[in-house]
Amino acid sequence: MIGAIKTDFLVIGSGVAGLTAAYKLSRLGEVTIITKKFDFESNTNYAQGGIASVFSKTDDPDKHFKDTIEAGAGLCDIHSTRILVEEGPKCVQELLDLGVPFTKDQDGNLDLGLEGGHREKRIVHAYDRTGREIESTLLSYVKSISNIKILEHHNCVDLITPHHIKNIKNRENICFGAYVLDSKKGEVRPFLAKATIVATGGAGQVYLHTTNPDIATGDGIASCYRAGAIIKNMEFYQFHPTSLYHEKGNSFLISEAVRGKGGILRRLNGEPFMKEYHSMADLAPRDIVARAIDNELKKTGNTHVLLDVTHLIKPEIIKHFPSIYEKCKSLGIDITEEPIPVVPTAHYMCGGVETDVYGRTNIKNLYCVGEVASTGVHGGNRLASNSLLEGLVFAHRIAENISENIEFTQFTKEHEDVPLWDKEGLKNTEEWVLISHDLYEIKTIMSDYVGIVRSNLRLERAKRRISLIEEEVRDYYNRTIITNQLLELRNLTQVAQLIINSALLRKESRGLHFSTDYPENRNPSREDTKLRNEDVVFN
Repeated sequence: MIGAIKTDFLVIGSGVAGLTAAYKLSRLGEVTIITKKFDFESNTNYAQGGIASVFSKTDDPDKHFKDTIEAGAGLCDIHSTRILVEEGPKCVQELLDLGVPFTKDQDGNLDLGLEGGHREKRIVHAYDRTGREIESTLLSYVKSISNIKILEHHNCVDLITPHHIKNIKNRENICFGAYVLDSKKGEVRPFLAKATIVATGGAGQVYLHTTNPDIATGDGIASCYRAGAIIKNMEFYQFHPTSLYHEKGNSFLISEAVRGKGGILRRLNGEPFMKEYHSMADLAPRDIVARAIDNELKKTGNTHVLLDVTHLIKPEIIKHFPSIYEKCKSLGIDITEEPIPVVPTAHYMCGGVETDVYGRTNIKNLYCVGEVASTGVHGGNRLASNSLLEGLVFAHRIAENISENIEFTQFTKEHEDVPLWDKEGLKNTEEWVLISHDLYEIKTIMSDYVGIVRSNLRLERAKRRISLIEEEVRDYYNRTIITNQLLELRNLTQVAQLIINSALLRKESRGLHFSTDYPENRNPSREDTKLRNEDVVFN
């Protein structure tokens, strides 16, 4: 039987949050990063716009704070948001020091962009390839550190907590590491760690159309929920207003920065419409723009609206948005000559595992960071380009907290008592064909009933249907050999339930959760929706 692997720190996920936590923790001990596909495959790699941070002389953290709070529809946590905007510039400077090639102007200063919800230019970017450049730089740096090991094609099956250990006396919920599937070998083994950092990103694949890569299946949040972590505000799933509408476009993201440079949203007849919905027009917060487009589509019956940049200078468009220009050009769309067809698409999970300002969850030695975490900085709607910033800031704070408490972060007797994985099971290929159809059904249910506009009737219908699928998947999982596909299906089913149940708890329309049954409310509020797995049993 395959034995356990020991590491000081286990990092699950290889995006900006996971890699930043890893290199900062490497000063304290051995770090093992597991990532379920290739090391570069992460939501970070697909981020186009940039990182919101204060570098302009006309800007200051108070302005960034105010824009974040306003975009968050009254639900942002004041303390964590202050930390985000005040500690952000130092963390971005660290990326510059590591060699991330952020775009600069002719004077050598950062070329700061403008995006929706921001009233100042503060978007630090590498043209429209910011995420890719950050990911590449961080990966190169992490790989140069001898006590960091990256294991590709390794997926978390479950976090290891006391309910996995027989006759344990400690009734406190503690994370001892994770059971991990090596999908190349088909083997599951325990990875034991002094501290476990979950940085798995979001769950956009729970919807039919998403800007997220295939890996975004909610693995981290589902694993944390099963382990007993508190989950909050999952009803706030952000739909990016402008995703390319094309049969071969695969929901390609058209960055917020396009509107920041002067792009205008228009109806198919050429009329601009955003001034009818918000005083900031095309630069309104994302929830408002996405809902406006959704309303336009419902009124007209059209499949998309237009994002027009043809009035801008052609060389400037190509210079600032090379990836978007090249992608659209490959599909027969010259964005300098014709508008871009766009629709809102699932983009970012604003809720997640509840953490404090040091990334700590309610489970001892379990930290969460990045999109999987709910620090409170996004509230009911994330301000554009605050996501990469959150990953940087709170990854730094996790390493800081562990460093200050290193004497308490040690291997224990319970680590030695963690059982090996029991891989007994019968792989039934014929039955898997039937079960795999559940994935498409989950995506369809979520898109039809739990999208941009919801109602209690739609949510209750979605809840009943997802519950039936969950029963099928759970039954199949309990008697089948583990595969990566099965893990993803299991996790997406769990995430769908969390989103639906959270949405049913919120008796108002706020931010990204808009219900036809309740009036909209954007007044300051600290009423979070919280869910906890009542099935967790501690020995």
